[in-house]
Amino acid sequence: MVQPVDLVNSVQHPAVVTLEQHHSLPADIVVGNMHRMPVDMLGDLPSPDTGTAEDPSPTVGSPDIASDRIDARWWSKGTGSNGMPAGVPMPTAKDAEFYNMDHRRRGKAFVFNHMNFDPRLQLRPRNGTNCDRDNLRINLRQLDFEVEVYDDLPFKEIERILESASMEDHSDADCILVTVLSHGELGILYASDQPYKPDRLWSHFSADKCRTLAGKPKMFFIQACQGDQLDHGVNMTRTETDAGAASYKIPNHADFLIAYSTIPGFYSWRNTTAGSWFVQAFCHVIQREAHSRDLLSIMTRVCRKVAFDFQSNVPGDYVMHEKKQIPCVTSMLTRDIQFTRK
Repeated sequence: MVQPVDLVNSVQHPAVVTLEQHHSLPADIVVGNMHRMPVDMLGDLPSPDTGTAEDPSPTVGSPDIASDRIDARWWSKGTGSNGMPAGVPMPTAKDAEFYNMDHRRRGKAFVFNHMNFDPRLQLRPRNGTNCDRDNLRINLRQLDFEVEVYDDLPFKEIERILESASMEDHSDADCILVTVLSHGELGILYASDQPYKPDRLWSHFSADKCRTLAGKPKMFFIQACQGDQLDHGVNMTRTETDAGAASYKIPNHADFLIAYSTIPGFYSWRNTTAGSWFVQAFCHVIQREAHSRDLLSIMTRVCRKVAFDFQSNVPGDYVMHEKKQIPCVTSMLTRDIQFTRK
């Protein structure tokens, strides 16, 4: 089997991630046709007791003077820009509670759907994923997105499309949304021809690289396994006790929302006819509450639906039978997202 390849230049000091050698096939679980998959284990951070180093904080002061410090053992100036370029229009007032969703366009939505893979990867076809693709296309169009759907693309094509999108003018758009439906492992997604790190999806859209999306929501939804652990669940029983400043500066990585179908280290389930649990739940809630609730509230309800309404049904396999799943949502949003009608 071809082992996952780290496509990003890794930092050699300190070394954090170690990819274990595995012999089983990586794939997200398929209901009715299941197999285990490997998981990439994270190595331990270097011991803080090894060696001595001066305070790496860029701000040096006496203990009696209050100053901001960085929580890191090593510090460097890095490669990022020194700040937002001058002249970037503010899409939303500094203290606004909601993102401005009143631009002329909602924005673009990209759906990267993967069912078949290069035989060298030894990955099984993801039967049922086309149902997810079609449901997402319908629901995102109903939210006024300009939806672009791609099937079984190699990684270079995915990166070319996203890099090109980051260079477009989004001044008249509310936001951008990207969805990936594929096989995965911990810290790895699969294009049709090779593995890649998930951050390659959103790295082009930071505020310093895509100025016309600065201060606007950038949403990423990923349906893929993140490991080979199974969630056995726990039975619950009822008990009796139960306008602002003229201008402002933002971090380059603000205003992102990244939603995974499962938590790190665990399988993600997909029905071969109805599609994945995560996309089924997402489309169900979006259809009913997209215009009445903010997106994080919607994602809470998606998590609840996946957690309570879905359970694996594999009576012939005791190990895989009656297992559960919970999505994982990471938010760097600074306001609420509500899809107001166009």
